[in-house]
Amino acid sequence: MPWTTRNYPESWKNFEPLLRKKAIDIANAMVKDGYTEDQAIPIATAQAKKWFADADPSELKALAKKDVTRHKAKNGPSGARLMDDDLVVSYDPEEKDWIVKSATAKTADSRHRTKAAAVARAKEIASKRGTKVIAKKRGEA
Repeated sequence: MPWTTRNYPESWKNFEPLLRKKAIDIANAMVKDGYTEDQAIPIATAQAKKWFADADPSELKALAKKDVTRHKAKNGPSGARLMDDDLVVSYDPEEKDWIVKSATAKTADSRHRTKAAAVARAKEIASKRGTKVIAKKRGEA
């Protein structure tokens, strides 16, 4: 069940109403995308605070009118669904660089000039996720 402006985590009770609404919006989108509530709350809190601090009056006005309970699930793997994937390091001959991405991701996490830099980044991500790194050779599919 999505959070609403009347039903939301206790930790948001002292937020400004529009800050709380943005946190609800972000958290609902994350839960719809596969994150657990325990994962979504702290991330949504931090992102909403950052957004709220930088928002201009037109963005605040648009948020005030937005229905924060309706979010469409994204097509394909993304967000939380990629967290258990192994990291793949491969060469992109068109861009002439090495890419790091989750095994089922559509887009790269990062691009690097050298394979060593790409592998180092992949190892950094994999250590946080508890997954492994698959380093491919140039030209290997």
